[in-house]
Amino acid sequence: MTAAPRVTRLLRLDDYIPVLGAAEVSELRALAGRLQGRTVEMVNSTSVGGGVAEILSRLVPLLEELGVAVRWDVITGGNDFFEITKAFHNALHGGPYDMPPQSFEIFLAYNEQNRARLQLEAEFTVIHDPQPVALINARGNHAGNWIWRCHIDLSRPNTTVWGFLEPYVQRYDGAIFSSPEFSRQLSIPQYLFYPCIDPLSEKNRELEPEYIAGILEGFGIDPKRPVLTQISRFDRLKDPVGVVRAYQIVKRYFDCQLVLAGGGAADDPEGGRVLEEVRQAAQDDSDVHVLDLPPWSALEINALQRASTIVIQKSLREGFGLTVTEALWKKRPVVASAVGGIPTQVIHKHTGMLSHSVEGCAYQIRFLLSNPAIAERLGEQGHQHVREHFLITSSARRYLTLFLHLLDGRGA
Repeated sequence: MTAAPRVTRLLRLDDYIPVLGAAEVSELRALAGRLQGRTVEMVNSTSVGGGVAEILSRLVPLLEELGVAVRWDVITGGNDFFEITKAFHNALHGGPYDMPPQSFEIFLAYNEQNRARLQLEAEFTVIHDPQPVALINARGNHAGNWIWRCHIDLSRPNTTVWGFLEPYVQRYDGAIFSSPEFSRQLSIPQYLFYPCIDPLSEKNRELEPEYIAGILEGFGIDPKRPVLTQISRFDRLKDPVGVVRAYQIVKRYFDCQLVLAGGGAADDPEGGRVLEEVRQAAQDDSDVHVLDLPPWSALEINALQRASTIVIQKSLREGFGLTVTEALWKKRPVVASAVGGIPTQVIHKHTGMLSHSVEGCAYQIRFLLSNPAIAERLGEQGHQHVREHFLITSSARRYLTLFLHLLDGRGA
């Protein structure tokens, strides 16, 4: 059995007033007032690593402080289960699926093991992503509300995998997607929830310049030369090798450095192989810093983003891309691929620059390095865009509103 997910309980709702204003905080309290004593259960596949765990580690204590009785559980599984779910992940993003036929039976067997282990008796049960989707079998005659929260891009899923998962999704009371383009034709209601960041978390709060300088020194990064950074898991869909190639083009024109920083998630077995591919692509270039960071490196990631001249997110497919949100919040100019939920955040030439290829990524980086005033303006506008749409309090408000809607639909 895995350890309980780690949540942060130090901050209080009033701490957000300087960022959001008192009116928005009061609105959250008013919405939550009707949900006092109601029970909520969140279930996902990992307690550390990846955006879902990061969101839940901040959302859960925020809902608790608002008086909602919320529980967060993480499913367990063997290496075979997570190999299968990683294959599901890639296939749902449009890739091929070549696992043996019995993989579906293995998937269901692990879901059944978790169904027997978990309580799953809350009034509102939110199941995150495909890994625990078959937990809907626990519903039985229970009168609660079950919601499937999908954080990935389902716009062009592999038909074999989606055909297997869809009957389970159709049994939920509703499905939440991160973008209208990700939704599917379903018989159940669908809702749009943007993923969000916590502006007061270790990864996003303000840092002292001396701390940032110390992090750069520790990693051997020169603060006097431009720093290009991509923060993400070492995952082929994040295209870190493509980032190296874009940097190599830019390097012909600017004396710059590249930072590729990230790590793995407990439910992603491919990370080590991708990390080795990145190191090979870097070709022993001393200006390429490949940092395999542990999950508790939030402050280091924060410092690296704040020290960056430009932040890159060259994903091939993307759910939403919270690392983009983080960089925009820190007023960094962003060059990112026009995939998944990224264009919702990066409005081309307004809050950042979009690209469609290695060469396009390199071109946009060169343009911003040549035009620092434009880069600064993009950073300021990106920060305001995040403040208006993508903060954790917005996510809490959407969940509270959804739960109230479901209660009203039942006449509760």
